[in-house]
Amino acid sequence: MSFPAGHLSEHPLPSGIVGALGLGGYQLLADIAGVGAGRLGAHAFLLVAADADPNLPDAGTHMSLHQTRLRDEAEASAFVQLAAQLGYLRLSGYRLALERSGLRSKVAVVNPATGAIAITIPDKHPGRLLGAGVNAARLLAAVRALPPAGAPPDLQNAELMRQVLLALALQDDSLSGAQAAEVADRALALMQGRAELDAPAAIEAAKGGGG
Repeated sequence: MSFPAGHLSEHPLPSGIVGALGLGGYQLLADIAGVGAGRLGAHAFLLVAADADPNLPDAGTHMSLHQTRLRDEAEASAFVQLAAQLGYLRLSGYRLALERSGLRSKVAVVNPATGAIAITIPDKHPGRLLGAGVNAARLLAAVRALPPAGAPPDLQNAELMRQVLLALALQDDSLSGAQAAEVADRALALMQGRAELDAPAAIEAAKGGGG
């Protein structure tokens, strides 16, 4: 399923979840293909819009990997990068299957070619004592190691291509969200003028101000 740019802005977490967890007024840090990162103070979490299901017409937006106590800004950055990579995988063909777990949801990253679950994102961070093997940074490394699911996104679709480029730009922790958006816009203009550029090369050229 294709999610337009800004989907999570227009489809925030249900008010019941926001109220129960005390997350009113959370900030949306990333929004790629219906996957994003949210933050409010020391809280950080992933947001994932469910694929359309005729049996669940109001499936809505889910929360996953909820961490209530960020240790530092590097942890917050890892949530943004993880959301961007999950959005990129969804754009490239992977499916994100959601399973409710109370107020939060587990996310299974499913390879459509095999039907196998490649990685599962837990509903919440298990904490320092129990979470030695699970945090946003480790999950990011595992997700980045996944092979492509299929053919690359349609390069002729400018909106889709911009989401791909934004996903790649947001994975650079030296760029702020606003800078990543600017880099994605420059990269899209470069690709439209130079057919030989692929998305990663266009991002690198745009970061360097190249033309």
